[in-house]
Amino acid sequence: MAWNRGRYYTRSRKIRGRVVREYVGAGELAGLVAQMDAIERQVREAKRAARRAERAELDELDASMDRMFQEAELLARAALVAAGFHRHKRGEWRKRRGNHQAA
Repeated sequence: MAWNRGRYYTRSRKIRGRVVREYVGAGELAGLVAQMDAIERQVREAKRAARRAERAELDELDASMDRMFQEAELLARAALVAAGFHRHKRGEWRKRRGNHQAA
């Protein structure tokens, strides 16, 4: 979106992957179109900023959920080991047989 030498207004658009420069006009009409384009650009930027803020909030919630999951897993593991279980081949939890000492 540019005023070429202050005489006429053009805008660039992508059509089928190529950038095509579109002549809009000169005078008052071109000035109004330029203002409308500027408003549309501001609206798009505001939406982008809102999406970024929402994404940052979701990332923060995700991180806190990860921490909570790790703590819950640690507590569950400690409870199972204290109850005499062990992980068989790093897989499922199994009760130890006999009178073996817990590791």
